[in-house]
Amino acid sequence: MANHKSSIKRIRANAAKRLRNRYQAKTTRNAIKKLRGTATKAEAQPLLAKVISMLDRLAKKNVIHKNKASNNKSKLTKFVNNLK
Repeated sequence: MANHKSSIKRIRANAAKRLRNRYQAKTTRNAIKKLRGTATKAEAQPLLAKVISMLDRLAKKNVIHKNKASNNKSKLTKFVNNLK
């Protein structure tokens, strides 16, 4: 158990941040799955913009690595561009 007041607070803050990060990462993964499930380009375009924004936000906060975000954006854009 932590002995210092600041380390006890740090433990609480880390737990709260961990929950927030997990929630945001899971929400982004669900949005990616939803985007991959679309059949037409018209419905995929607005979803792509939303997902790219989510990925950028996660990368900026170091929840996911910036290269992972970049790879996901690239693959999803390629996927949407190949839709009819």
